[in-house]
Amino acid sequence: MFTGIVQTTAPVLRATRGNEVLTFALGMTPTLLDDLKIGASVAIEGCCLSVTSMGEGYATFDAMLATLERTNLARIADGVSVNVERSMKPTDENGGHMVSGHVSTTAQITALETEGPKARISFRVAPEWAKYIFVRGFLAVNGCSLTVGDVQEDPAGDIFTVYLIPETLRSTTFGTYKVGDYLNIEVEHQTMITVEVMERTLTRLLRDKTLA
Repeated sequence: MFTGIVQTTAPVLRATRGNEVLTFALGMTPTLLDDLKIGASVAIEGCCLSVTSMGEGYATFDAMLATLERTNLARIADGVSVNVERSMKPTDENGGHMVSGHVSTTAQITALETEGPKARISFRVAPEWAKYIFVRGFLAVNGCSLTVGDVQEDPAGDIFTVYLIPETLRSTTFGTYKVGDYLNIEVEHQTMITVEVMERTLTRLLRDKTLA
């Protein structure tokens, strides 16, 4: 599990693409490498990946085809920077929210402002995922725990806006994105459960009423 508090950004030192896998090495600081082991879980752009090898100043990861199809990790190439968070320990303070690292979907950026007091990113989410997103609700966006600030209904897919404080911009990759790029979105798990239970309950009640 993760907290959604991105620890740092790390550069891709090298990326190798196979038929169904992307293998890449990240430049890792001594703090990130401290006590890191092969097989450990690390959130890369919000996507939980396992360490496959380690060396001085780097760790490598594999992203399989299913991951590449569901996330924005296909954009990874030499020199690109990514958000990084080590998995949390039971004693760690959680300043964000519980994040699994299982990306729900990707969302396309429709507008962004990364300077000034109203720095923000707006993005469009497909209707099947939009139903889980609410104003003041939590989202993990590229692995960063953020609160939804605004919702704009749109026939092509609702548009959501999150606001960014200077520290978030400083410590994440958000400042490198542009309109049209895709973000990894993980909806808050408890919200998903609540919506699913309500939908199933209402469907059952309507069915029973129809049959009565």
